[in-house]
Amino acid sequence: MNTVNQKSKLTDLLAQSNIWKNLSVAELVEKVLQRGEGSLTATGAVRAETGRYTGRSPQDKFIVEDEVSKDLVDWGSVNQPISEEIFEGLYAKVLKYLKEKNELFEFKGFAGSDEKFRLPLQVINEYAWHNLFARQLFIRPTEDELDNHETAFTVVSAPSFKADPMVDGTKSEAFILVSFKHRIVLIGGTEYAGEIKKSIFSVMNYLLPQQDVLPMHCSANVGQEGDVALFFGLSGTGKTTLSADPNRRLIGDDEHAWSNNGVFNIEGGCYAKCINLTREKEPQIYDAIRFGSVLENVKVDPDTRHPNYDDTSLTENTRAAYPIQNIDNIVQPSLAGHPNTIIFLTADAFGVLPPISKLTKEQAMYHFLSGYTSKLAGTERGVTSPEATFSTCFGSPFLPLHASTYAEMLGEKIDQFNANVFLVNTGWTGGPYGEGHRMKLSHTRAMIQAALEGELNNSEIAKDPIFGLTVPTHCPGVPDSVLIPKSTWEDKEQYEEKAQELAMKFHDNFNKFDGLSEAIRNAGPTYKK
Repeated sequence: MNTVNQKSKLTDLLAQSNIWKNLSVAELVEKVLQRGEGSLTATGAVRAETGRYTGRSPQDKFIVEDEVSKDLVDWGSVNQPISEEIFEGLYAKVLKYLKEKNELFEFKGFAGSDEKFRLPLQVINEYAWHNLFARQLFIRPTEDELDNHETAFTVVSAPSFKADPMVDGTKSEAFILVSFKHRIVLIGGTEYAGEIKKSIFSVMNYLLPQQDVLPMHCSANVGQEGDVALFFGLSGTGKTTLSADPNRRLIGDDEHAWSNNGVFNIEGGCYAKCINLTREKEPQIYDAIRFGSVLENVKVDPDTRHPNYDDTSLTENTRAAYPIQNIDNIVQPSLAGHPNTIIFLTADAFGVLPPISKLTKEQAMYHFLSGYTSKLAGTERGVTSPEATFSTCFGSPFLPLHASTYAEMLGEKIDQFNANVFLVNTGWTGGPYGEGHRMKLSHTRAMIQAALEGELNNSEIAKDPIFGLTVPTHCPGVPDSVLIPKSTWEDKEQYEEKAQELAMKFHDNFNKFDGLSEAIRNAGPTYKK
């Protein structure tokens, strides 16, 4: 496939008079309402539904295998290969389809707050509300930046175009195709806007390591003394809650990168879960949802137009997209120095991991690669006991390169910039889920504050005999008895059984990694065979 020809086809499309380019928020809201794509809520946010697809469709995401990607991408069930021929065929069909539309929408902006590493991007949308989403989630250009914008990656999104798997070589009507050679993301058959956001995160996870920059799926904030903290954690671990600290300014809530200059936010907005959202629990998110924000699949009272965040009849994955400037306590621009403290959050439903432990560099790399948390019993039919869930580097769906690439970069940066790394269990204590109880949020906050302020660096420590973790025996604001998990269990034998069970799951998961040093492999838990 000729790259010049593909750029020419795109240029022809964008030369049409029906392309609305870089509309303002107000103009896009008007378009959404005029076109009947969504409705206006009492908060001022636009509300839209995504139809059949209410979340990402990972089985429909592919990377084009060509001479550029072939030897770099870690091919497998996450990074599924697709031929350049299939990509070329679908790309031509989608452009032809879009040419026949009455209106299209283009946004030009950036990914990456550090100008040295930012990616100039272009998003072409069939829907106005998707273009509003892109405007709120990516970094918006100034007038001068827009005048001098040279697109380095393009997202083409045509949700109403549905593929024919038998003809087009896809698995279903939906497709997310990434071509690193042609620098194009092609999306069709799905109205879920998160595909736009996450496809660019995947692109950054491919491009940044080649510039010696570590991309990270984490939140970040900075203290009054300029100290930087990173928070990694899967859904349900408390990442958003714990990184939203009134005494610290937010750098960003989801996607960051760590260069030799420091940490920077990849995005210009936030994509927050809305399920059971209240002002009392999440005041920053609740108050950020106002005019120009986008609500996905949130039910609204037909009379008052107030969102009902407790209603999950469409999906539990209800979302809000808004610019980071809708949060008061932020860093602008969204960059800071090198991390002093790195927090790995896990919600251990087995109730056996310490509430906080300090990690060596090798342990940090081990737990970064593991990305552990628990799926809880009772959340799904048929789940009667906790299920261990592992997501490599806390973001496996978005990692085009081999996992060791990211882990080795993390280890090097921990060494280079002397970052302290802690594993924090926000899950269960005193027994497993159903018998013990959830760690008190006040205790977790006290432990994280102590970690951030360096109060645990010289604390007396104990060694966990199974997980090999270094555990402080005292922490301000936390009872000493809480810090050693075994001491919180009445049945010590049951604790041993559960700890061994989880240790085995860690080992089984880690067996999939190759090419790692023995020091990293030995940094995991021990277990009785």
